[in-house]
Amino acid sequence: MPPRRPVYLNLFKIKLPLPGLVSIMHRVSGFALFLVLPWLIYALQQSLASEQGFEQLMSWFAQPLVKLGLLAVLWGYLHHFCMGLRYLALDMDIGVALPQARFSAKLVLAVSLTATFLIGIRLW
Repeated sequence: MPPRRPVYLNLFKIKLPLPGLVSIMHRVSGFALFLVLPWLIYALQQSLASEQGFEQLMSWFAQPLVKLGLLAVLWGYLHHFCMGLRYLALDMDIGVALPQARFSAKLVLAVSLTATFLIGIRLW
């Protein structure tokens, strides 16, 4: 019998379970944080360089679109952090069973979104 050829998989038609979706979001948030890191370091450097630099940065951060961007970065960080804790637990064989994995994926989403909302209220 000849070996079977691989089948073309349309990834847009495959419905991922929640743990898989949260895992992909973890990778995307890590990549986005990596891309934003130079800008954040530059903003920190500007704020520490002089009082005028700090005031200029604060006036720039007062704009609504910049605040929205900061909320997105904040959510990316919080999601990446919470998901990293979940992965540490999974590495120690805690929560490996399917019901527990689904619950921990929901918990990661709930905690990261709630923390983003609460910090976002303070930020806005």
